[in-house]
Amino acid sequence: MADYQGYFLLFIIWLISTILVRTILKRKQNKSNLPPTPLSLPIIGHLHLLGPIPHQAFHKLSTRYGPIMHLFLGSVPCVIASTPETAKEFLKTQETYFSNRPQSSSVDYLTYGSQDFSFAPYGPYWKFMKKICMSQLLGGHTLTQLLPLRRQETTRFVKLLIKKGEENEAVDVGGVLMTLSNNVVSRMIMSRSFCESDGEADAVRKLVQDTAHLTGKFNVSDFIWFFKNWDVQGFGKRLKEIRDRFDSMMERMIKEHQEERRRRKEVGGGDGQIKDLLDILLDILEDESSEINLTMENIKAFILDIFMAGTDTSALTIEWALSELINNPLVMDKARQEINDVVGNNRIVEESDLINLPYLQALVKETLRIHPTGPLIVRESSENCSILGYEIQAKTQLFVNVWAIGRDPNHWANPLEFRPERFISEVGNLDVRGQHFHLLPFGSGRRGCPGTSLALQVVQTNLAVMIQCFEWKIKGGSVIVDMEEKPGLTLSRAHPLICVPVLRFDPFPSM
Repeated sequence: MADYQGYFLLFIIWLISTILVRTILKRKQNKSNLPPTPLSLPIIGHLHLLGPIPHQAFHKLSTRYGPIMHLFLGSVPCVIASTPETAKEFLKTQETYFSNRPQSSSVDYLTYGSQDFSFAPYGPYWKFMKKICMSQLLGGHTLTQLLPLRRQETTRFVKLLIKKGEENEAVDVGGVLMTLSNNVVSRMIMSRSFCESDGEADAVRKLVQDTAHLTGKFNVSDFIWFFKNWDVQGFGKRLKEIRDRFDSMMERMIKEHQEERRRRKEVGGGDGQIKDLLDILLDILEDESSEINLTMENIKAFILDIFMAGTDTSALTIEWALSELINNPLVMDKARQEINDVVGNNRIVEESDLINLPYLQALVKETLRIHPTGPLIVRESSENCSILGYEIQAKTQLFVNVWAIGRDPNHWANPLEFRPERFISEVGNLDVRGQHFHLLPFGSGRRGCPGTSLALQVVQTNLAVMIQCFEWKIKGGSVIVDMEEKPGLTLSRAHPLICVPVLRFDPFPSM
């Protein structure tokens, strides 16, 4: 026992000495020309200032320390940009220094060692995948070819809501939207949707939710330097369980796809077959002349990216939009009138109608301004650089606070008011693709979301049919929807939206 006490005493002496040395060095570093920063604590830095919802805490700090500030999250240096001007400086003027994403132990494990697209280091592989995304996987031609699949899933979604409404049954709006977006994405990826009856849909939905939950949780190993190689929160077992579930699903799907591809080759058919995203990726995998040789891990990690980026975020945006519409019935009436004028009551809204629905488009922009599903854009500096006169060191994490920019009273009139008209009368056709730094729901520049067109089509079309076909009664008789946010990687509602969909008109009278 005495020996253990001696070792423990030596450990405490070493720990205190190390903390003192690092604190002294940090104070010396703070004398350099860094952005404004609050007082920090040993070991944890400024972590105690963040609270459960980081984007809100960053916004509160920025009101005191300015639009650009420097923090230490544990031992990790960070810089926070909170206005359109500072965001533009980092994401456009000095973008070459901020084209990497910081590495997270959870994301790294789930993506087979960052072999995906979203979190891969900026370099030849990332550039190749970006080109493939824009030209083949998520390009206009592919999205047009796969339009019938999206239309079928919208029809199935409306029929489900009609059935629930006829039975006067309340639905978890976020849950049914998650199933819809999962089915849209899975059919585009692998030409199949997941069956509710055998539990497949629930399994995939839970997989996406578990992945978003775990990757969005604070991992002390990523931020406190002496915990770097310790799994002090027990994430390892849960991460392995999630990746094993995903890996098993993808191995089965890929095997089915490969067998179908072999069958088509044997019978000599398939020349006119519409290729899904997995077909395109397998073509690249088998192409020996490709400039980058993909691996099966690259394909699985990329598909995980699409599931994460294309399901949770689209469902959340529609859920936030419907919540705002219930709280703002005049906006709901105006959107419904526009749809009635353009589409009528003989069919449901289709993607081809969207160009003629400017108020609906403005409504979605207003939702993304107040409730961006990705409230923080996260990058990492690749080398030392100077930003607005401040010195930024290499390996500094950048957080662009999209949520704060969307609510900044210096740039928006009455920013907390839900008013889609601002995107028609005041700021006109303000783009959501990152060209204007007042609105950044899909990021900006090289690392901007390549699936923006798909996301807008899915969100706008399905929100439109929910407005067109149904009245929404809140369960319990309340007339106001609570708008509290929940902590997480994406901007989720703290409380589920539970409503009864009351049919306004039957778009499928033949049923």
